[in-house]
Amino acid sequence: MKYLQNIDSPDDLKKLNVEQLEAVCCELREFIIEQLSYNPGHFGSSLGTVELTVALHYLFNTPYDRLVWDVGHQAYSHKILTGRRDRFSTNRKLGGLSGFTNPSESEYDTFIAGHASTSISAALGMAVSASLRQENRNIVAIIGDGAMTGGLAYEGLNNVCSQPNNLLIILNDNNMSIDNNVGGIQDYLVKLTTSTKYNRFRNNIYQGFKRRNLISEKDKNLVLRFNNSMKSLITKEQNIFEGFNLRYFGPVDGHDLPGLLRILRNIKDMQGPKLLHIKTIKGKGYEPAEKSATIWHAPGLFNVQTGERVVKDVKNQPPLYQDVFGHTLVEMAEKDQKIVGVTPAMPTGCSMTYLMEKFPERSFDVGIAEAHAVTFSAGMAKEGLIPFCNIYSSFMQRAYDQVIHDVALQNLKVIMCLDRAGLVGADGPTHHGVFDLAYMRPIPNIVISAPYNEHELRNLMYTAAYGNDKPFVIRYPRGQGQLINWQNEPKILAIGKGRELKKGKDIAVLSLGAIGNNAAKAIIEAEKLGISIAHYDMVFLKPIDEELLDKVAKNFKHIITIENGVIKGGLGSAVLEFLSEKQYSDTDVRVHRIGIEDEFITHGSVNELQEIAEIDPESILKTILKVYFDITGIKLPSEETVITLKPVN
Repeated sequence: MKYLQNIDSPDDLKKLNVEQLEAVCCELREFIIEQLSYNPGHFGSSLGTVELTVALHYLFNTPYDRLVWDVGHQAYSHKILTGRRDRFSTNRKLGGLSGFTNPSESEYDTFIAGHASTSISAALGMAVSASLRQENRNIVAIIGDGAMTGGLAYEGLNNVCSQPNNLLIILNDNNMSIDNNVGGIQDYLVKLTTSTKYNRFRNNIYQGFKRRNLISEKDKNLVLRFNNSMKSLITKEQNIFEGFNLRYFGPVDGHDLPGLLRILRNIKDMQGPKLLHIKTIKGKGYEPAEKSATIWHAPGLFNVQTGERVVKDVKNQPPLYQDVFGHTLVEMAEKDQKIVGVTPAMPTGCSMTYLMEKFPERSFDVGIAEAHAVTFSAGMAKEGLIPFCNIYSSFMQRAYDQVIHDVALQNLKVIMCLDRAGLVGADGPTHHGVFDLAYMRPIPNIVISAPYNEHELRNLMYTAAYGNDKPFVIRYPRGQGQLINWQNEPKILAIGKGRELKKGKDIAVLSLGAIGNNAAKAIIEAEKLGISIAHYDMVFLKPIDEELLDKVAKNFKHIITIENGVIKGGLGSAVLEFLSEKQYSDTDVRVHRIGIEDEFITHGSVNELQEIAEIDPESILKTILKVYFDITGIKLPSEETVITLKPVN
């Protein structure tokens, strides 16, 4: 690395000439490729924005000028150029750099970026703030074409021209074509409309009219519309952005660094909101990634020289929960034409690809549009179909109103499968699915469930479709399940009924979902020490099994609840509410809640994060030992000698 090793901030970048900047781009690509080959992260998007990132930090006065990235997938170059190169090997690791932009990590990270489509609204807020304070501060929103499918992006666009601001929006288009390049006339218009002389002339005419009271702000918008209409007539093209009264420039080659520098230099101080449309290639500079953007979005470990991905051998291993969902959905769809699948831009991640291959006409990827996915599913349910709407738990937060207004209020049988429920690992707090139990539980008409293992997941999917007439939530974690022989004959479960996994007499453990397997491991160790523990899999949070709870409360003085979600509002809260309503007192029964405390959990491996949150087997065992000591006063062997459990794979 001739140049990159000496760049510790954008100030160092500004000392270089254009040829040297192009060399920096090459070195950045090599660095990212090498780093991500052994420390996996989001690959393709970051390679696609190298030239753009260099150009932005070279021309703009960051961090005073604000760069607002939409999703951190495209911001790895940004992190490396802003003083984090030597720490980049810690990316997404416990105690290391976040995989997304985060203001707590760097002053160059202006806004957190874990969920898509937020950049325009956030940047507009900053631009308006700069205008009100009369600050000469440039604000740039960088948004990808995928994020442009999110409704929030259009809400932001719709509001951009409603108040004075100089916002620059850069659309990084690496997939869909918004405008077709029609050759020479298009290139000419890009050069003309981004020309400093042209825009100075244009502004002078406008200011002259304004001084003579010949034009108002309303008239200005009419003129802009006329200008855009003439441009559309000449090019025989239209684009949606000019319909929002934005000055539109592009499309231009996002990998042509000199061209990007020229255009950005010409438009960066231009008055009023504007949008620059650049075309880039995901995985640019690494042939395997260029050829297969989906696989190389986040490919995991790979060999740099051969491009061969290091795929974990899963023979004789339990399947991923997402694959159990995907295969089971196909089984159901083969027998029932009413079964349909919906997902917002995550068919691979949730394994709805299996249904898409088998029944493409009954599979719907609606893009990054979670709210639409839910209401779309509700519309199909209203007409008698059985939609399985699969959304990652943390992303379902974005469709909360739709769940209430469009699904629950009408009591429609939409089956909402919340993948990645609980702590998810390296993506961190923006992606942890820990709030779903708490935010779903207050909503009327909804059934909420969580499977203990793969068999139970299949049972719940069949129950939701054929033993139920309400909105139905099934939440399950990321990663492997528990069973090698997972293909049971599915059966319809009694809704609102838990099950006894193990008898006991000293302590009752109530668990919900797959985290119950951690509890089971802890219970085995505790019983070796002579503690008798009953273990119940609740299966359903709503309706909760009141008959089971009443039985437990009458037979045990101490209850431990365990959930892979926030403590406030989840299983533990539901148990306490039941006991209070049934007038059980603290002297009758004590409840000890295990779950995510009232804080955001950082990024790291799932095992590490479960230890931090104290929901791993060893931590659960510690709680059991403490409760037993409170009951009996008997001091068991020290934790060091007792606790021998290893993290769950």
